[in-house]
Formats: sequence, C-alpha cells, structure tokens
Amino acid sequence: MSTSHGLPEQANSTADVRGIIAKRDLVVDLIRTACVVLVVVVHVTMVGVAADDQGVRVTSPLQELPWYVAATWIGQVMPLFFVVGGFASAVGWRSTVARGAPSPARDYLATRLVRLFRPAVPLFVFLAIGLGVATAAGTPPDLLAEVAFGVGSPLWFLAAYGITQCCVPLMMRLHERAPWATLGVLVLLAGAVDAVRLATGVAEVGLLNLGPVWLFAQQLGFLWADGWFARRSKALLLAVAVAAYALLVPMTSIGLWAPDMLQDLNPPMLPLAFLAIAQACLVQMVHAPLTRLMRTRAALGAVFVLGRDGMTIYLWHLPLFIALNGVALLIGVPFPTPGSGPWWASRVVAVVVVLAVALGVARALRWFDRPLPRLLASADRPAWPVLVLAALCTIGPAFLVMQLHLSFAVATVGAVAVPIGVWLLSRTTPAKGVTRI
Repeated sequence: MSTSHGLPEQANSTADVRGIIAKRDLVVDLIRTACVVLVVVVHVTMVGVAADDQGVRVTSPLQELPWYVAATWIGQVMPLFFVVGGFASAVGWRSTVARGAPSPARDYLATRLVRLFRPAVPLFVFLAIGLGVATAAGTPPDLLAEVAFGVGSPLWFLAAYGITQCCVPLMMRLHERAPWATLGVLVLLAGAVDAVRLATGVAEVGLLNLGPVWLFAQQLGFLWADGWFARRSKALLLAVAVAAYALLVPMTSIGLWAPDMLQDLNPPMLPLAFLAIAQACLVQMVHAPLTRLMRTRAALGAVFVLGRDGMTIYLWHLPLFIALNGVALLIGVPFPTPGSGPWWASRVVAVVVVLAVALGVARALRWFDRPLPRLLASADRPAWPVLVLAALCTIGPAFLVMQLHLSFAVATVGAVAVPIGVWLLSRTTPAKGVTRI
C-alpha cells in the first residue's frame, strides 16, 4: 500500500525522483491511497460509542442507515484494491525478471513478502503486550474478546494479499499464455467453492475462495498493466460495468449471496469478482481526469504523505481508533449520541485525528517499512524450503486471526513467528556457481 512500492529504480536526487514519477501510472498510487483512506472512513463511521447512565455501549450507526447496503456496492473497495495490486504485481514481476536475478520467483516473493509483513512486526508485538496486560489486569473476557475482534479484523488482508503475492510468478505465466482461460477457470472455481459452502452449510469451505476470488481480481490488474482496459472504448467499458452490476442484482436477490458486499467479504464470495470487473472498468473510464488530477501539487502531496505509509495506516488505524476512544472515556470527553447530527459531524474530526495519529506512528516505525536491497551479482535469495517456511511464519498468524479471531495467544504467535519469517526472507545465499571466501 505504499507509494514507494514497485519503483522501477532507486532515486538518489530530485531529478531521479521526477524521472521515476514520470514513468509511473500515478492513478494507481491515487487509487491505492484513496482505498486506504476510505477504509478508515468506513470503520470510523461504523463504530459508535455511547457513554451514558446505562454504561458504555458500542453500536454501528452506518449499518442502520437505509442506504447502507446499496452504498456497499460502491464503498466495498477491496476488489479494486486487489486489481490495483495486480497491476503493481505485474510491473514488479516483469522488473524482477528484467534484472536477471538467479531465481526471479524467489527474488520476487522474498521482496514482496518482506515489504508486506515487516510493518506488521511491531503491530503483533504491540497487540501481544496489550492483550497480555489487559488479561493480567482482569479485564472482563467478553469485553476483551469484543475489542480484540475489532482490532484484529483488518488483518485478514495480510493473509489474503500474502497468498496472492505467493501466486504471482505462476499466475503471470498463466496470464501470458492464456489470460481469458485463466480468468474463466478462476470464476468457475469461485462459483464451485460457494456452491459447496452453501450446499453443506460449512462456512470454513468458503476460505478456499481466498484463492480464486482475489486471484481473479489480481488477474484483472495484469490486464490493466498490459493496457487492455486503456485500449477499450468508454462505451464498451461502461457496458461491461453495467452488465457486471446487472448480474449482481439477481445473484444477491435469491438468498445465496448477501446484497451487503461487506458480508460477502470474509470469506470472499463470487459477487466480489463481478464487483472487481465493474470497478476496474469504471476506474479506466475516469483515468484521464484522474491523471490530470495527479499532475497537481495538492494531489501529489496528499498521495505522497498518506500513500507512502499506507500499509502502516491500514494496520494501525483500528487499534488507534479504539485506544483514542478509551482515552476519551477515561478523561471524560462527552460522546454525542451515535447516529445523531452532532455525531456525524464529529466523524470528520475523528477521521482527521485517526489519520494524523496513524501517520505519527508510521513515522516512528519507518524502520519497519524498509524494502529489501537489490541482490548483488554474487547473491541469491534463500532456497525454496526456507521461503516456504518463511511464508508460513508470516501469512500463518494473519490467517489464524481471520479464522480464530485475535486473542492473546494468536497475537503472541504473530509476535514470534512474523519476525522469524521476515528474518528468513531477508537472508541471502551465494548465487549458483559462486563460492564465498
């Protein structure tokens, strides 16, 4: 989620930075940053804290609005984020291949997984310490479980995105050989998984769709990187987007899939694949004006400030939001009634405060957002067994959070396993045929 992800070269001067910016599709950075900010906005408006004579209660004012479900057809941006991620992955993969690494697949996976999971190291340590202290202090288990569930809910993304990144070398080869057949097979697989889940009533079956649904969105990003969407007329893009949305109407009206696109998120379901198609087409339709917008200093500045720390903002915004609410309760800040006019007005302030504090945390933790250095001619990434172990250490804890929800035990596993995984990924070995003296 960082604006610096996927840079084709290192920037050593102002001229270098300008040259790199000129080569980039800045709309990708804009969309990535906008998605992160929108996620923060949605979460801040979904959590309403009421403090009165009846005690402290948590409600969800956003979900109580009559237009909420319809809004999720636009506001559910995770499919678009995976499309954008596919664009960045295609560019990154081709850049890795062009550099002539001894093993492009191992180089790509190590680089991407470190960039994705290194920012998660301090978060898991913080969560383990915080939940451990809260447990030792005698916090009621039900309250602690509810808070932990909310704090850990965004971590599903680490598991899902990590899985898609591990598949990039294979999926790029399939895309280059048979792009449309690959998309078709992924849609069929997603539908089959949903059919088995609905027929058996076993919700865990839906976890298999972490592959087909998000890989489908990623493959659309590959098409974007190829310029396929750019070569289509606006009329055709609009027709495809309308058709995708039109298919969602009967799909979500027969009781098999929820019309609320947030409910179709975990585990991911087939409607999100059609939502990805519509969003990709609509973004391309406004690509030209968005490109002009990104030529302004204001837009570039906002994307630079927020985008470069996007992953840290995403990971930390909910823990910080909950912590800020706790501090406000302790010092006696008055809370407006959730859903009231003053409460909605206060959401603007809440979003600004959360983003500002998250940016401060990101600056303090900038060391954890460092990319791996480029390989020297004499060096190579770790062997496949080490990479597989490292992938399990990094993706595994996020998957446990998604499946078992966050707890002190799960956070402790992450605080131990993720640093080990990042360390393993960061190691280098002698390139084949090279002997170290």
